[in-house]
Amino acid sequence: MSHQQIIQIVCADGTLVREYRRELECSGEPYKFRLAQSRGDALRGSRQGEISAILFDESAVGEGSSLESAAGELTEAAPVVAVAAARRQPELRFLIASGAVDFVARDGDFVRLTAMAIKRRVQLSGYAAAGVFPAEELSGDFGEILRHEVNNPLTGILGNAELLLARRDRLPQAAIERVETIAELAVRLRETVRRLSHAWEGR
Repeated sequence: MSHQQIIQIVCADGTLVREYRRELECSGEPYKFRLAQSRGDALRGSRQGEISAILFDESAVGEGSSLESAAGELTEAAPVVAVAAARRQPELRFLIASGAVDFVARDGDFVRLTAMAIKRRVQLSGYAAAGVFPAEELSGDFGEILRHEVNNPLTGILGNAELLLARRDRLPQAAIERVETIAELAVRLRETVRRLSHAWEGR
């Protein structure tokens, strides 16, 4: 990437933060870093400027929140690479399937694998933002780019619609119907993207 990318590291473990940062600095990319110890800090920080990718470590989930809801909220700001114990991967199955989140199991050489996943996500987002896809990317990864770049905002739309519907007792009937329509259309669009990306990958 030709310009400096901003990586937000969301992690409550100071030692791990240093390891993640060191590994990302060794990747050869001119990254800038924003650090946050919690999801709330990360969401506030994401409003200060465009984040290229978010490294979300399970240590920052916090009490009273699930890994899925925390990661899902962060996808509204940028692509997320979630790092957690392998047994927690099923919690993120829908976000992973939608392309909104990548998962790295917290064992073995996970810090290096996380840095590789972040670098890949930043590259894919850069290609999509520029509308320029190198031939080698189109040959294998266009389905992944499509899923990620459409499903990320769709996940945010659907999540916000579901939050509104959870408070339907406070909304007028006309508003409830409109929000339900938004949710239904978002689900249909997500399914269309899934079919298109699978068709592309099957070529």
